[in-house]
Amino acid sequence: MLVEQRVTNGRKSTGRTYLLWLFLGTLGVHRFYLGKTNSAIVMLAMTLLGLTTLVLYAGTFTLVPSGIWLALDAFLIPGMIQQDADALRLFFTSQFLTAE
Repeated sequence: MLVEQRVTNGRKSTGRTYLLWLFLGTLGVHRFYLGKTNSAIVMLAMTLLGLTTLVLYAGTFTLVPSGIWLALDAFLIPGMIQQDADALRLFFTSQFLTAE
């Protein structure tokens, strides 16, 4: 029961995640928030590279996949939040067991 209380308190907000996705999603901010740092950096780099090369019309080769990835993330966010909660649960359970 104590573990679940701590997981609930530490759980990432679904609403906040979707707001980050909606307004700053192309920069991968929602992934940074959920702790998916490596994929967030890739998403950020793809977007910045696409924007800087858009003048040469080469930017579409990175912006289109980045946009598709962003659209798919709308469906992946609940699973990522659940993964984060499961990791918290495992962490707090291991702490609780080692404390005894």
